[in-house]
Amino acid sequence: MFTIGDFARHGRVSVRMLRHYDATGLLHPAHVDPASGYRYYTAAQLARLNRIIALKDLGFTLQQVQDIVDEKVSAEELRGMLRLRRAELETAMAAAGARLIQVEARLRAIESEGRMPTNDVVIKSVPTVRVAELTATAASYEPEDIGPVIGPLYDELFRRLDSAGVTPTGPGVAYYEGAPEGGGRISVHAAVQVSAPLQDGDFRILDLPSLDQAATIVHRGSMDTVLPTAQALARWIDANGYQSTGYAREINLECPENRDDWVTELQAPVTRI
Repeated sequence: MFTIGDFARHGRVSVRMLRHYDATGLLHPAHVDPASGYRYYTAAQLARLNRIIALKDLGFTLQQVQDIVDEKVSAEELRGMLRLRRAELETAMAAAGARLIQVEARLRAIESEGRMPTNDVVIKSVPTVRVAELTATAASYEPEDIGPVIGPLYDELFRRLDSAGVTPTGPGVAYYEGAPEGGGRISVHAAVQVSAPLQDGDFRILDLPSLDQAATIVHRGSMDTVLPTAQALARWIDANGYQSTGYAREINLECPENRDDWVTELQAPVTRI
């Protein structure tokens, strides 16, 4: 089972939203500890969460969403509804494009339900690596909040590295943690491997700690479409006796100009249950 924080990370939603869904009856936790009141969820509940988010993005009220998901709407019916929404978004303002991408990612996650990765996930240790980084804060871990932050952050990092004469020696490494100010905000770290002395200045150079155990999977395509891959990794972790212990790192193995050709390794820190 996942804590509410872990489940929120794997579902790419906020803890506040999960609490609201619990209060309204849309998505109750699988178990509530009677002593502490802590909520726990299972990977199987990602299916219902995906449907809730997809239907909410289609414009349904929460009451309508509950009526639909309780009737067990099929993936095929949801595909038709999402395609209709896609046609509407394509004729709307360009700003709606980011929302469209996330609707399609939820659709792919729904289509992949029940298909567990077999040889795709590898457990391995990750050594300490020296990186140069810039950090900023996103409103949440939802893709529409992360994307507009991390892209410009990398652009600025590479500009500053070039001005300082520091050449990257390895791939980019994006990693995340809860922001000090709380409220579901996320500290976004845009980093790249370097071979240079530790420093703080226009950018920070630090040694990113090793991971004793990481469940890893390779995502091919734009990071805007990472959701199905990330949730496949979550299902594998839950099904194979591991527990996630933090946000997954994103290692940019290949980043050609066409974002659809990107290759990214997700490294989720885990412990054996």
